[in-house]
Amino acid sequence: MKILNRPAPSRPAVPGARRSGAPPDTPSRSWAVPVAVLAGTALVAVRAAGLGQWIVDDAAVTFAYVRSIGEGLGPVQQAGSPPVEGYSNPAWLALLLVGRVLGLFDRGAWFGVSDLALFPKALALGCVAGTLACVGGAARVALPARAWLVVLGTGALLAADQAYVVWCFSGLENSLYGLLAAALALLLVRGGATPRAACAAAALALLAALTRPDGAVLAAAYPLTVLLLRRPGALRAALCHCAVFGAGYGLFLLWRHAEFGRWVPNTAVAKSQEPPDTAELAKVGELIGYAGWAFVLVCVACAGLALGRPGPVRRVIGVLCVPLTLTLLAYGALARDWMPLYRFATPVWVLGSAVAALAVTAAWSGARPRARALLGCALGGALTLSLAGQGAHDERFTAEPTLSMCWVADRYGRTFDTYADRLALRPGATAALPDLGGTLLASRLRVVDVAGLTDRRIADAYAAHDKAALTRYVLDEVRPELIHSHGAWPGRSGLTAARLAAAGYVPLYREDNGGDYVLASAVPGGARRIAAVREWARPRVDRMRHEKHAEGGRLGDCGARLVPGRAAAIGHYAPARGEVPPPGRRVPPPGAAEPIPLAPVRSAPVVLAAAEVTR
Repeated sequence: MKILNRPAPSRPAVPGARRSGAPPDTPSRSWAVPVAVLAGTALVAVRAAGLGQWIVDDAAVTFAYVRSIGEGLGPVQQAGSPPVEGYSNPAWLALLLVGRVLGLFDRGAWFGVSDLALFPKALALGCVAGTLACVGGAARVALPARAWLVVLGTGALLAADQAYVVWCFSGLENSLYGLLAAALALLLVRGGATPRAACAAAALALLAALTRPDGAVLAAAYPLTVLLLRRPGALRAALCHCAVFGAGYGLFLLWRHAEFGRWVPNTAVAKSQEPPDTAELAKVGELIGYAGWAFVLVCVACAGLALGRPGPVRRVIGVLCVPLTLTLLAYGALARDWMPLYRFATPVWVLGSAVAALAVTAAWSGARPRARALLGCALGGALTLSLAGQGAHDERFTAEPTLSMCWVADRYGRTFDTYADRLALRPGATAALPDLGGTLLASRLRVVDVAGLTDRRIADAYAAHDKAALTRYVLDEVRPELIHSHGAWPGRSGLTAARLAAAGYVPLYREDNGGDYVLASAVPGGARRIAAVREWARPRVDRMRHEKHAEGGRLGDCGARLVPGRAAAIGHYAPARGEVPPPGRRVPPPGAAEPIPLAPVRSAPVVLAAAEVTR
């Protein structure tokens, strides 16, 4: 704490003006930081371009809520569903909703690319630029003449970090979370112990908490910083900050309980987040391993040199370490995520990259030529080892990206709509399955979320570890016409093949220990129609799974817009011999062409992967 308690040198009234002992800025340097921000953003954009139109399916759950709210239905997953907080990112949802109101999101396509993919990625790119601008603002305090180099170094580190790039451009809220962490860090560096700074910090912490639940940990950053620095009026400013944040977050919790009947999002109940223990903090070591131990040690050594010298660099690095430590602890406290590449670590990458770039730049600036050569060699070797270590993680993701919105829309949304048409199921039929986002956007069926994110009863069953309650609810009360289960879900939910068979369900397509099932008694024409649909489904679903497991997944191209009912243009209802079609069913005229398949079918044998990705 002696480092933070050391009195900081006086600061000029004009931000970025020359400070005593700092290299003077030349007039041309006023453009250096903005140019570095653009260059760093471009580096990240180039890396993100490799993801194509890929949007992770979990993001599409938020998209479905945006659509429902925009259409005046309220916070529901689809028309006719009860209000359930099946999302945990209300601030990000609000940004997407603004885009929809402005006609930029969920309205069609930009230059042939669906705005469901393009608008969230454009938002993410803007957040990356804002993040680097905040880093530049903090760097101007520490190294006025070389702030541009700190920004460029931070941008390069973030662009090299596949984990940061993937989740910022996944359609989820990560890019906004990273921006808010960087903005709060800038305020901690440049703000003081004043009511205005306290209220601004509380507002940023509140936005972070509404972006991700674990973002609430940043509410502790401002009080800790001003108290550790022992600034005049620190206690009063800290209390003001806590009061403003507490009032804002308390009002949100009251609204949440009034609207949804819960104090926490339904997603937290379904995931059964439990109080953390010290063993969970071991996950922090995994982050360091991914970043590269050698690189981290070089950066720590540079930071140690900077902290050993009085001046603004020491104060800025010490202040940045406060939110960095808090976000590391928050990451360690969260339940382990099934998705790869450390989805919940985005603010750690942002703050860690900024500290690393600042420390290395400061060490380089104060070193002699021989020391600079030594530092350059150490840094180059460490970065080489780091990138080589990350390569295995990155290759696994590139080979099979995490479940995409477009693949789910095809595999479950459009396919299950076509099942309903070919099986002549009643209008308003229900499908129960665990992969939800793309399904909600593309299917006209009533959807039941077997994962429990958008269903209170199922979430409560998971929280109570009560499989019997879950299976009774799904099979006896909801009694969906169509069910899908795969991977870990049969064991976790209790919806095993034997249990489904006992409840009257028969398979349409078998997939490892699960597959697609239909309630036999709901199908006009019985076993004969089911056998025909089973024969129709096998090559098409085989092909779709082959695309996912052996051809790098589906990276996008869902069409101009994902809307329910598209399957009507893909498949026609075909009555069994002697059957009278139900009212409202369209029957193809004699001689009509075969319905367009959902995915192309090849004559070559299809080899499927041994394991299906679980949610």
